[in-house]
Amino acid sequence: MVKSVKTTGKKRTRKSSSKVAKVKSKKAFRSYQKAIGYLFERTDYEKQERLRYNVTTFNLKRMYKLLSLVGDPHTKIHTVHIGGTKGKGSTATMLAKMLEANGYKVGLYTSPHVVHLHERITVNSEMISETQMRDLLNRIYKPVENMSKTDPPTFFEIMTALAFMYFVDMDVDIAIVETGLGGRLDSTNVIQPQIVGITSLSIDHSQLLGDTIDRIAEEKAGIFKRGVPAITVQQEPAAMQVLKSRAVAMNAPLSITGGDIDFSLRFETSREHGPHTRICLTTPTSKFEHLRVPLHGKHQAINCGLALAMLDKLKSMGFEIDNNKAAEGLHKVSLAGRMEMICNDPRIMIDAAHNAASIKALIHAIGQNIPYDSMVVIFGCNNDKDVRGMLEALQYGADKVIFTRSNSPKAVPPEELAEMYTEICGKMCQTAASLGQALQLAKSAVSKEDLICITGSFYLIGQAKMRFQPN
Repeated sequence: MVKSVKTTGKKRTRKSSSKVAKVKSKKAFRSYQKAIGYLFERTDYEKQERLRYNVTTFNLKRMYKLLSLVGDPHTKIHTVHIGGTKGKGSTATMLAKMLEANGYKVGLYTSPHVVHLHERITVNSEMISETQMRDLLNRIYKPVENMSKTDPPTFFEIMTALAFMYFVDMDVDIAIVETGLGGRLDSTNVIQPQIVGITSLSIDHSQLLGDTIDRIAEEKAGIFKRGVPAITVQQEPAAMQVLKSRAVAMNAPLSITGGDIDFSLRFETSREHGPHTRICLTTPTSKFEHLRVPLHGKHQAINCGLALAMLDKLKSMGFEIDNNKAAEGLHKVSLAGRMEMICNDPRIMIDAAHNAASIKALIHAIGQNIPYDSMVVIFGCNNDKDVRGMLEALQYGADKVIFTRSNSPKAVPPEELAEMYTEICGKMCQTAASLGQALQLAKSAVSKEDLICITGSFYLIGQAKMRFQPN
């Protein structure tokens, strides 16, 4: 069944958004607390220290079965799929905001969250409510229990199914879906999207996805779909070769910002906006000139260019897009945990840089955009990361480093980080058993013109944000 959906002029079609099949049974959960407790009891690969990346652990057949038991909600919505190593969440959020500004009802599914689980599922920038989450968990409870007798769904699989169910319930015009881990075997890789986007690729989760850029690219390119347009940014040659080869194999037209898509950026400073980056992007159907990027750093300018290119591709498919409205939406973008100042006295910034390339980008962006005399970095990361690469990047921006650990079971002990850091660069550093202790050490070492930067792990910056949030 197909229905026509009105846009601001031209019409497009999409599959019926009839409600997902509801399970007719007594409610399993009367309270949100019990419902969310049940969800958190499911196997969560984000928290497991030892994990195998294979078709048994990450089983798309299991995901398809779960979705079939709740009415295949992923087939009832238009989607955009975004994969890559860094910048997925930023790109997805910028695209969502631009579509929202053009009058569309936009679902957004991202991970991980910084503070609250509900950050992962939003419609038009509003998080799913506790009542809505409880009701969805009641609907999915029986299917999960039935499957659990032989092959229990994981936390991320259930979350992904809940997102699709919610987007159907909310009758979204389109959902922007960010991959979780990898791409090829990721639970989100069940959708048939309008477009696929691939952000910058670099080494991350090397124990699972591989320790070379071409192996990483193979996993990320696993979200390419036959005949579905794909857009990416400039990549390392080995990664680009893999993406191009996969695109040809899937007959998926591949476009590249800064390649066949005219794209440029420049850094500038103004009295009104301070230090910022402006970008230009031109296609046969759109011309975006000197748009101010809402987030700091060259890497965010590249992400913004990808979001614009994806927006333009949707425009060519019949989505009614006004470029001025898109720019207005773009300027409203703000992201928790991306160069976010959470305290002004002393100045404390958090950033979710969690691989070597992201640390390098962060150091460069801070140098361009944030004036300071000295920078103290509080750092902690997980053991499934390129730890050495991150520490090598860290030495070029931090005047003082304090290593600590987050509340993740995969967190590297601070003493190990300190030993490796000293081995790499010979610089002195300190360790702290907790974030609280690390902050005490940092505060005692800074003046008004200095900067404290907390980075390395989503878990760590989530803890930091919670400490400084008003009650």
